Amino acid sequence: MGREIELADHKYEWIALFENEAGHLSNVFGTQLVDIHHIGSTAIPGIKAKPVIDILVVIKNIKMIETFNEPMIQLGYRPKGECLDNPIPGTPGRFYFSKDTDGVRTHQVHVCQEGHFDIEDKLAFRDYMRTHPDEAQEYSRLKESLALDNRSDSVGYNHGKDKFIKDIISKASQS
Repeated sequence: MGREIELADHKYEWIALFENEAGHLSNVFGTQLVDIHHIGSTAIPGIKAKPVIDILVVIKNIKMIETFNEPMIQLGYRPKGECLDNPIPGTPGRFYFSKDTDGVRTHQVHVCQEGHFDIEDKLAFRDYMRTHPDEAQEYSRLKESLALDNRSDSVGYNHGKDKFIKDIISKASQS
């Protein structure tokens, strides 16, 4: 059985948690670092979110990814690779690290090489939602409904959000 899906009201301290973690990640990725972004629902004011800080790290050369595993472990992260075989498959070229504190997921880091398509999509979704509060609230309500219907089913929860997210990314690319 997977982790229970629980949503929380937006908390402004999520921004500070991101900024603090970004400082640590800057040290880990050093000269390979291109940029660090706060993504996901915790980066969108006013909507409900799983209280997990999603972070996108953009680096120069993804072939260097394994050299970051040990420093990430030292920060409390678990390297998970591309997660291509997971029930919710990952994305080729996007590497994933998770951090749990006392058995509770607190941070997720996605690492891509600059130019990877997923970077633009994640930022487009976040930025569109930040500037379109009505659609952000619609997304929040969808997530609440999906969390109730899929309390212990992260696959169902994520699949339920998929079409909405893709539609927003499409709208964002047209504006």
